[in-house]
Amino acid sequence: MTRVSRRDFLKTGIAAGVAINVTFPAPWAEAQLIETPPLPGPDWLKPDGSPKYRLDAVAKVTGEKTFARDYRARDLDGWPKEQSHAFLLHATKADRIFEGIDLGPLGDDLKPDRLVLQEDLVADGIAIPVPGFYGDVFFVPKGETPRLLGQPVALLVYRDFARYDAAKRLLHFDDTIVRYGRKAPYSHPAHYGAARYVRIDGGDPFAEDRYSPLKDAVIYGGFRGDDPTWPPAGDGDAVARGMRAAGEIEKEIAATGPDALVLRHKYFSQSVDASAMEADNGNVWYDPASGILHAMMATQSPYEVAEVSAILVSKSKFKLTKVDLKSGYTVGYGTKDHSIFPFFCVLAGLYGDGRPVRLANDRYEQFQMGLKRHAFWMDNVLVVDRASHKFRAMTGHFKNDGGGRANFSFSVAFVGATAAQSIYYLPKSDFSAAALASRAVDAGSTRGYGTLQAMSATEMMVDEAAELLGADAIDLRLKNVFKSGMKNTQGAIPAGALRNEEVLLKARQHPLWAGRAAKKAEFDAANPGKRYGVGYGHVQKDYGTGAEAALATIEFDAAGRLRFAHVAHEIGTGTTTSQAIMVSNILGRVPDETEFAKVEWPQMPLETTEEPYTMPQEEEDKRRQNPRWTPSFTSPMSATNSVYYLGHATREAARALLDLAIWPAAQALWSRGIGGGALAPYTVRREELRLAQGMVNAGGMPPLPFAQVAAEAHTQGLVTGVTVHTFNRWQWAEAEFDIQGAGRRRLPIDALAVKYGDGAPAERKALMTLDGWHFIDRATVHYPPTQRNNAGVTYYAPMATLAEIVVDTGSGDVTLLSHHSIMECGTQVVPDLVSGQIQGGIAMGVGHALKEYLPLYEDGPGDGTWNWNRYELPRSKDVAVWSQTAEILAPLSATDAPKGIAEVVMIAVVPAIANAVAHAIGKRFYDLPITPEKILEALA
Repeated sequence: MTRVSRRDFLKTGIAAGVAINVTFPAPWAEAQLIETPPLPGPDWLKPDGSPKYRLDAVAKVTGEKTFARDYRARDLDGWPKEQSHAFLLHATKADRIFEGIDLGPLGDDLKPDRLVLQEDLVADGIAIPVPGFYGDVFFVPKGETPRLLGQPVALLVYRDFARYDAAKRLLHFDDTIVRYGRKAPYSHPAHYGAARYVRIDGGDPFAEDRYSPLKDAVIYGGFRGDDPTWPPAGDGDAVARGMRAAGEIEKEIAATGPDALVLRHKYFSQSVDASAMEADNGNVWYDPASGILHAMMATQSPYEVAEVSAILVSKSKFKLTKVDLKSGYTVGYGTKDHSIFPFFCVLAGLYGDGRPVRLANDRYEQFQMGLKRHAFWMDNVLVVDRASHKFRAMTGHFKNDGGGRANFSFSVAFVGATAAQSIYYLPKSDFSAAALASRAVDAGSTRGYGTLQAMSATEMMVDEAAELLGADAIDLRLKNVFKSGMKNTQGAIPAGALRNEEVLLKARQHPLWAGRAAKKAEFDAANPGKRYGVGYGHVQKDYGTGAEAALATIEFDAAGRLRFAHVAHEIGTGTTTSQAIMVSNILGRVPDETEFAKVEWPQMPLETTEEPYTMPQEEEDKRRQNPRWTPSFTSPMSATNSVYYLGHATREAARALLDLAIWPAAQALWSRGIGGGALAPYTVRREELRLAQGMVNAGGMPPLPFAQVAAEAHTQGLVTGVTVHTFNRWQWAEAEFDIQGAGRRRLPIDALAVKYGDGAPAERKALMTLDGWHFIDRATVHYPPTQRNNAGVTYYAPMATLAEIVVDTGSGDVTLLSHHSIMECGTQVVPDLVSGQIQGGIAMGVGHALKEYLPLYEDGPGDGTWNWNRYELPRSKDVAVWSQTAEILAPLSATDAPKGIAEVVMIAVVPAIANAVAHAIGKRFYDLPITPEKILEALA
């Protein structure tokens, strides 16, 4: 996948001496959101140790400051109390030369205190910090056409709110302010990329593949106009052989006889706005005297924002000594991950004349420039054997529209291609994806990330195939379900047990499915003009990016107080709550103190080039000889990565403390007394150790208070603090460490720092030179080979949804009567959070299926007139809020890992509704959303 590179930053930062600091606001300003337990006290835990409510619940319901949008300069420790405000003017035409702006309507009283144009940025040495990914210019240069609709042309800064507010209201919707000249060609970038995944198995699902991306190569293409071009087929290198395999599949489909069903359809999935209730915002104070850039940002990727801001400023005329970023809680559904908006906030701060400047979108502006979900066009073919009902082959050739900035469009495109198989095993497959540039508002890593678009189409296609074959739609799925040990369309074997067959069997027995025919006949007869239908959708979604990295710290003092720190920060998923509970699940108690969004890790002096996807194997083999090198330092909050990937760091830190401190200290306490104490008569093993409700026990030994064990660990000078760094490339990195007093240990981490207890000998304490920590250079390390990038994904979480609907044939309206979902997510850390994800995700999926739609170009959100008065979101009456149910498969064992589910929960309901409409009225739809107008047209 494409990812922002930090190589340039690292070089620049060292040369300029720029420090990076990312924190939460000071406790008095941020409603004690990061304390554990939260206000009002420890009653947030139930007797069984599970939470009654989220860590941030009290602050939210009592109206405390929680989100970044809530803060002003006066709320931030050390900031000036005077607050300036800024807003942007936007281009609404992309085929006309920009000639400047006319602020005459403002008069003298409302003129901005500072006006910033592209020419000012050029004069001051300010350029796009990551060219390509964020485009090539911030503002439209005079004499050129905008790169995209809605692109900013100017920044207006005001020292007082009243004048700012009056000016913004006056200029809103005034299309005479931005002046245009002659008509000219569009100036959007070149198309963003094309990739192709071809696989032919070796005769059965478990044999070696004849060809696959993991075994051989992913195929990358160019463009001729808007169509991708591919390398020539041949017998030479892996790419040529891949194109030969693609040609073989194409010929086989063309030659298919009457013994197989060949189903061909084109599908369309629309552009949508994620509609996070917190619009993009930031507050930046640049202090020219000290050269410190202070910022309060709404972002899912604070580390990236801080570092890229340093690139931006350090190459300009503005002195920069430090970036001090405060990361508030936020919600973005992916749209606040690697968005360009924070850097417009940085510009506002630089031109604030030494005062803090707040730049915050209103809802019109958020529609105009917030990242969108990609529109997808999909051209699919499915071949099904008529006798066995087994799938022989499937192909899909996709295009998405990424708009006028690259962002993650190419990545979203090929993730959609790798997801298109959904829950099915395909002996032969050929999926390609092309990411197109256009004048549309840019699209990014919005929730679903290409998989919603691709898998919805597959599920609609499979349902239609079942109808044409005269088969039950779930039975057809059962005959083709992807099972454990089989390979995906990239040739990789997914992690762990795949339990889609269990889900299918449960769904087939559910009353909604089993009784659908009888209920339809009864309902339709009793309700003239209305038609009843039940539809099924079943998907499995990858989680993670293939380059997930995290850091976590757990330590305890001699009194047994636990302190926990993590890179994760809250974006609405409840990660702060779940990470604290993960600590409790292993150490038997929640931390007494927590710190999230931690970025400064002096105990981890790691070096990285941040090229985990593109570095050749030979180069990585050289670099890993350096015991302080890692492929990536940390991940943003994205890709459903918190519970499994970021949680892996939490769990490994806690387990390391068990092994290095809790177990030996408990053994020592149980062994006291003559003859080896209470421990001697028993054989007690490490795996029998149990910690719960603040007590330590094992194999019938006397329970020990955690504080007593902690005191003993400190007395002995054992390891009493652990910091770990983890890395995953569709498989965990592992390393060996020589730990003082514990020997060599192999752990699923790639870096380790420790603290020793109070009683440690002087020579051991002398090793703690990095902010009181001892960084242990690893003895060996194993990084998953770079070829595993071609696996596309190995971690899946499945979800199926049954949707019960009624179609009004007079109005075309679709009413969702009820829905039932079945999910498998491993071990639930906090079941209430999983339930909330399911409910919220399904609501988003209902909107995508039936309501939400954005035109891409001139009549779309780039014109600045879109708001929720035009853009229809689902409400409680639309989502069957009181008649929805869900079932989650029990884990196979008590040690099952949790699975990331934040994105998969919104997908299955989309094809379920489409298939339900087909069941209701006998008409199928291939373009989303399925609106009343489309239904009436089909029924005419």
